[in-house]
Order: sequence, then C-alpha cells, then structure tokens
Amino acid sequence: MVAVTDTVFPRLLTATAALLVCAGLVACSSVPNVGQIVTPYKAEIVQGTVVAREQVQALQPGMPRQQVRDILGSPSVTSLFHDSRWEYVFLLKRQGTEPVRYRIAVHFTGDAFVRWEGDTLPTEAELVAQLGSGQKPAKVPTLEATAEQLERARGPSQPVQPAPPATRPAASYPPLETPAR
Repeated sequence: MVAVTDTVFPRLLTATAALLVCAGLVACSSVPNVGQIVTPYKAEIVQGTVVAREQVQALQPGMPRQQVRDILGSPSVTSLFHDSRWEYVFLLKRQGTEPVRYRIAVHFTGDAFVRWEGDTLPTEAELVAQLGSGQKPAKVPTLEATAEQLERARGPSQPVQPAPPATRPAASYPPLETPAR
C-alpha cells in the first residue's frame, strides 16, 4: 500500500497543476481587453493659479501691483523682458473629460494696472460645479436637542464665587541691575 500512495500522489499533483495552468490560460484568452474593463484611478488636477470671473471684474484701472496680486494671487508667469505683464494660467484635468486650460494676461504701466486680456473665465459657481461634479453630496445630520438634553449637557449649575480683592502693586521695585562692585 505504501508503494501505491507514493506513485499516485505525485501523479495526482502533477495532473492538478497542469489542469490549473490550462484553466488559467483559457481564462486569460477569453477576456477581450482588460484595459477597457479595469481602468486605473487618475487624480483630478488643478494646476496653476485659479482665477474666477468675479476676481477679474474687481480690478480697477490704476490699482497698484500689490493690490492686483492680493485680488488675483501670485501670477503663474512673470518675465524680466516684459515687466509690464503678468500671466495667469491654470489647467483643470478630470478623469473622463478633456483638460480645460484658461489663460489671462494682466498689463501694467509702471506700478498701475491698465487692462487684462485673455480667455473668458468661469464664475466661481461654475468652477465649483466643474470641480465638484461626480461627487456624491454628503448627508448632513440634523442637529436637534430637547431642552432636557441641553440641561443634562450643561451639568449642575454652581454658584459663582466672588473674585478675591485685588492686591495693591508694590510701592517700590527692585533695581534692574545689580550695582557694580
């Protein structure tokens, strides 16, 4: 009996391994294109300084550069050769959609804002809609408490102790430096 078990088990193991290899090869060939079924996650990318239409509408001719920077943020591109122009470029990339690119240029004369030119910018509401679409809104719990629950949360009320009387400051102060010896 020992001889039969020694010869049957290795054959059975070999046959099982061969069957599993064949089944694996058949399974791989039956899937037409794995890349269409399983896609990797691609993160949403917002690159550059995002500028909304409301921000550009807040600019007034004659504003100093610092005030323009406060409203629009730091420019994406400044040039030593074109000191009178700042450029703002930003890119929105989302999975399943084409990337959207916006570009504006802000022009100055000396330190004063003169004009801006470039693409038609989205409003803040449109930007939020572009960035937030595809996400499920979070369920906000209602916050309600009965008067009894509020009283329990406050705990037992304790009488307010009067503050101790203020002490008078010292009439004379010690010297700041010790006398030289």
